[in-house]
Amino acid sequence: PLLPRIGSREELADLQGMLVSELSLLHSNAGGGDNRSGDNAASPAFLGGNFERDAASGGFRLIHRLAFDPDLLEFRGPLAHPDADIKEGSIILAVNGRSTRDARNIGQLLMDQAGKQVRLRVQDPDGDERNVIVTPVTGGAEYNLRYHEWEYTRRMKADELSDGEVGYVHLRAMGRGDAGQFTREFYSQLDKQGMIIDVRHNRGGNIDSWILTQLLRRPWAWFKPRSDYLYPNMQYSFGGHLVILVDERSASDGEAVADGFRRLGLGAAIGVRTWGGEVWLSSSNRQVDGGVTRASETGVFADGEWLIEGWGFVPDIEVDNPPHATYNGNDAQLEAAVAHLLGLIADDPRRWPEPPPYPALIPGSGFPTPWHEQHR
Repeated sequence: PLLPRIGSREELADLQGMLVSELSLLHSNAGGGDNRSGDNAASPAFLGGNFERDAASGGFRLIHRLAFDPDLLEFRGPLAHPDADIKEGSIILAVNGRSTRDARNIGQLLMDQAGKQVRLRVQDPDGDERNVIVTPVTGGAEYNLRYHEWEYTRRMKADELSDGEVGYVHLRAMGRGDAGQFTREFYSQLDKQGMIIDVRHNRGGNIDSWILTQLLRRPWAWFKPRSDYLYPNMQYSFGGHLVILVDERSASDGEAVADGFRRLGLGAAIGVRTWGGEVWLSSSNRQVDGGVTRASETGVFADGEWLIEGWGFVPDIEVDNPPHATYNGNDAQLEAAVAHLLGLIADDPRRWPEPPPYPALIPGSGFPTPWHEQHR
């Protein structure tokens, strides 16, 4: 009876979504297809910082410029480009010759300017004024810059709280790009005594088995070149203590990797109960216009019980992040993870070993004493 009332492709997807929701399974949804879209939309652009109104000048004062890993310049925002170098405390007085005095916010003057050169009139903190050319970014690109800042500052915080003993790796999702991020950040911290694997906000994917494989590998011997640092065998393995962080936004494969982490005895999980979707799906049932109505179809079980679906993964140590404190920059879950690892390190240090003395020479021969003679 609802079919005659459908007036658009979006409404058809709504109806299909209502029907598939009767399964009461997460990972089930409907959408896509031959939707109409206009070409006359204008989107705001962004500069990579937070601003507030400066009452004296009528401009917008930069109160925070997004931080970034100096080794990853692709996450450098427009304000941090060396040609601009607009520092916190600077005031934007005009955008493309238009005064900021009458604008409600700086975004009003940046509408439809993403990817285009924009001239800013800037008053530096010392009072000097100058013209600066920047290239604002889209909302999606600035979201990526802000997410990176969060990841980077989490890593710096873990390093600060542990005096360099605890490493940190965050996974936004569980796809190809996330495998690349894991490779870059995990393997560069193998000399730490502890490591936090953070899957908070993780959107899922399908690389949990690969991640767990990397975490299961442990050093059993060490290579020591004559004039270089030692490194483990197996190569690129981590021998320190591990912990995994989860929250209410850890979803799908982010939940699966946390469950496998605990079941394989890799360490404790800290945070709050996760999203709760563990009946997996495919997108193979495409419709004639490219849309899809996905019904979850592949459950996961272990030890005689179905996992996670409808309830979520419950961590070993429950720690919530209060909203107001989190907004102010605190991270109780990260702090709990560092404290947990420092306790494990105190009881069981995991520093890389010092190499033993080189074998003694047989007197007068110039040859090392045979191994069986040294260990007789």
